[in-house]
Amino acid sequence: MQKDPFRTRDHVADFDDIVADIVARSATTRATMPMVADVAYGNGEAERLDLFFPPGERQDLAVHIFIHGGYWRMFSRGDYSYVANTVTKAGAIAVIVDYALMPAFRMAAIVEQVRRAKQWVMDNIVDHGGDPGRISVSGHSAGAHLATFLFEKAPMPSRIHAALLLGGLYDLKPLQKSFLEPLIGITDEEATAFTPMTRRHDPGTAVTILVGDQETPPFHRQAADFATLLRAQGHGVRDLRLKDRNHMTSVRDLGIIGTQAGDCLMQTIETTLV
Repeated sequence: MQKDPFRTRDHVADFDDIVADIVARSATTRATMPMVADVAYGNGEAERLDLFFPPGERQDLAVHIFIHGGYWRMFSRGDYSYVANTVTKAGAIAVIVDYALMPAFRMAAIVEQVRRAKQWVMDNIVDHGGDPGRISVSGHSAGAHLATFLFEKAPMPSRIHAALLLGGLYDLKPLQKSFLEPLIGITDEEATAFTPMTRRHDPGTAVTILVGDQETPPFHRQAADFATLLRAQGHGVRDLRLKDRNHMTSVRDLGIIGTQAGDCLMQTIETTLV
């Protein structure tokens, strides 16, 4: 039987070991790093975020929003706390966002949730020592898809200086016939309305698009197509292949300083410091 190119565990032999590793790294981050946990950005049960802080005085700090992946159906912000290791090393506040999961919630609700999380940051981060004028965003897989909705062209300006998109999904149509069909059942309406390839984005946002060189062909194709689209819309785009990395090792690297992905994340944040 042919393997589904979108089913990650079919292509990452140590999938469960990597997940266990990032969960353990996240527990250590929460135990050792200054943070404010379980902040409500909306009224929904899942509408929560965690803030992690670099050492020292908290005033006019850059801010970085991270959105986790999991095909919109699994994982949580707590699993991805470790990304704050790199963010805070760059001198920024890390905002790790949660959202409700499919299929109980649909794509429209999830997109609106991450938009509300961004608005909460804009309205409230100054109270935590952050500068709402220096915000960047990143996301992995489904989180990269959701991150694109934070730097859309309308309303302008998006106020997102830079975005890092790792292993992202920018065309939902192929997923309708993937292993996800019985699990979340992306509808025709959702595929049309929430495919980033069909939308316009704020050209003032500098975008880095990353994909592991061991990813399956659809991830490479979607990354290349989205980079082409953004350039046509006037973006400065950097697109890179991560050497010897797959869908899961690449995201683990986001929280490890000195890796290719970790360095790209630091560089994304540093664009807001200029």
